Amino acid sequence: MRSRSSDSVSMRWAMLAIPLLSVVMLAACAGMTQRQASPQEREVLAKRQRAMSMWKTRCEKSGVFVHKRIENVDGLYLVNVRVRSNFGETAEDQFALDDPYGHDSIGESYMKSFLRGAHPRAPDGGPPYPDAPRNGFPFVEAIDPRDGKLYRFTGIVKSSPGVISRPEMARTPILNRTARYGLQYQDISTRQERELWIAGSSLKLIDLDTDEVVAERIGYMVDWAQGSRAGNRLPWLWAADNACPDFLHGLPRRAPASTAQPGQSLDFVERVFK
Repeated sequence: MRSRSSDSVSMRWAMLAIPLLSVVMLAACAGMTQRQASPQEREVLAKRQRAMSMWKTRCEKSGVFVHKRIENVDGLYLVNVRVRSNFGETAEDQFALDDPYGHDSIGESYMKSFLRGAHPRAPDGGPPYPDAPRNGFPFVEAIDPRDGKLYRFTGIVKSSPGVISRPEMARTPILNRTARYGLQYQDISTRQERELWIAGSSLKLIDLDTDEVVAERIGYMVDWAQGSRAGNRLPWLWAADNACPDFLHGLPRRAPASTAQPGQSLDFVERVFK
């Protein structure tokens, strides 16, 4: 995978740098046969098998479904803004419907992730991924969760020689949205799925003038270790390694898959907009 510098990636690496002993122990447990395992261990293994089987079934209906491709779009309305981080206790919360599969970034960082210049280019100057240009938009519009007011957000990039430039975000209060297309995320997990540490996600691109869904991404992921906190692991971060569609754009895995989750919402949008 081409290298990308990101504060979010750094944070995830820091949190995932845990002792490997617990992972080895979990793998050893998984390799036990039913004959070798105790009744309690057999119950754990059976639950893990049910979880993986259910997740594979859910994967059959996952994917990116584009019903219409749109041209000449210069802005995007964010129907809802992510405000909860999946770090710390939220990464351990089995039943919170905060869409851990679709977890990208939160607050202003989420808004900024859609703006032009928000994502660093690859070392050769090309896009971070072959199928995701991450060009971004001149503006996004959203209701800021902190004050409940509607704003237009734009990016201002200040360039310096030899320095990777990131946009500074400016906001302008507006009375009504002007962007025609809106992006909405939703957790679609059921209680049965969450009991097996499976998270389901819907990400829709909607024509707000007609209420037509022009594209949708359905995704699922599962924590194979079923919420184990051994070695201070965070279940939903590790679940990203078992995700469909995956977050790595088909490239070989050279890091935990959760490090590729930031920016995924823009990736989906740019598959629809030309």
